[in-house]
Amino acid sequence: MDQVTVVGAGQAGASCVAKLRTDGFGGKITLIGDEAVPPYQRPPLSKAYLLGDMALDRLFLRPEAWYAENNIDLRLGAAVEAVDAGEKTLRLAGEILSYDALVIATGSSPRRLPAKIGGDLAGVHVVRDLADVDAMEPEVTEGRRALIVGGGYIGLEAAAVARKRGMDVTLIEAAPRILGRVAAEETADYMRALHEGHGVTILEGVGIDHLTGAEGKVVGAVLSNCADMRVDMVIVGIGITPNTALAEMAGVACNNGIVTDLKGRTSDPAIWAAGDCTSLSYRGERIRLESVQNAIDQAEAVAKNILGADEDYVPKPWFWSDQYDLKLQIAGLSTGYDYVAVRDGGKARSHWYYAGDTLLAVDAMNDPRGYMIGKRLIEAGKSPSAEIVADPNSDLKALLKT
Repeated sequence: MDQVTVVGAGQAGASCVAKLRTDGFGGKITLIGDEAVPPYQRPPLSKAYLLGDMALDRLFLRPEAWYAENNIDLRLGAAVEAVDAGEKTLRLAGEILSYDALVIATGSSPRRLPAKIGGDLAGVHVVRDLADVDAMEPEVTEGRRALIVGGGYIGLEAAAVARKRGMDVTLIEAAPRILGRVAAEETADYMRALHEGHGVTILEGVGIDHLTGAEGKVVGAVLSNCADMRVDMVIVGIGITPNTALAEMAGVACNNGIVTDLKGRTSDPAIWAAGDCTSLSYRGERIRLESVQNAIDQAEAVAKNILGADEDYVPKPWFWSDQYDLKLQIAGLSTGYDYVAVRDGGKARSHWYYAGDTLLAVDAMNDPRGYMIGKRLIEAGKSPSAEIVADPNSDLKALLKT
């Protein structure tokens, strides 16, 4: 193995090349990114960075000089035009690169509103990369009116930042309630009350009919309930789709993401994948894990397996969201739950998801202790009784010893 090429210079791509070097790979490493800046953290973009609390250089995962110092050929602002899996080559503008192992870490792209309903008007934004946030930042100012489309975590985080910047904020969710795909009613109720307490207007079961514009700029929105509202900007948070074009070009199997085996290898033995773009196996099902930690862990597992470790990657799902003075931490995946145990400790609160007697996940609101214990229980395959965890006087830590 002489040459490893990684396409996608996000968290997964950067983690993969770093792990290759720290684990002793001495061959050529090329990291290709389509943005003009070195790999950076994405979670702070829509929070601390947009608020002006984090400078650009603090976003970078490592100084740009680090890549040269570690003999990593970092190609920025570069797009892969074609891949020849038979010849094991990639074509960039005017150049052919060879590889022995190719890692696809191309991430995902935000869904946008269709152009026919005004999605292409100026002032309509998505939140995914640095350019997105830099474009919207001048518009997130006190006294202006923001419409947030989508009541998932991206939309809620955007609403929180807009309110902290003094904007008049309305959030709409086409489904019957916010967080409908990812959280229980108990968590949705808590988050709704939090936002309404900070002055956000939340409309559930309401979608967009169309946006209106003047001189190419959004100025209003007509909602599905026929309400007509004036807006100065729109932030769209209606989900993401995996970037699989390169994998499809290479003839690699894709199904709601690039299909990988337990080692992170695709249907082509020389091609691997990691991060948001992948479809991986978890508890016997195919899922996509859209989280920073999965991008890091999966990419490092892929690097180790390229070097011959032959180890299965076992995801340990966890997520977080910062909104106002709330830190929401989530351990596990709640898919398939049929009961939620609520542990109300006053300022600290947690929701524990069960399928029968099996603990699946925990949502912890300003409750780091509940989160850490729940995470350790889930990873250990332990399921305390719902009655015990719902009792705020019970000793959660003692459950780790049983």
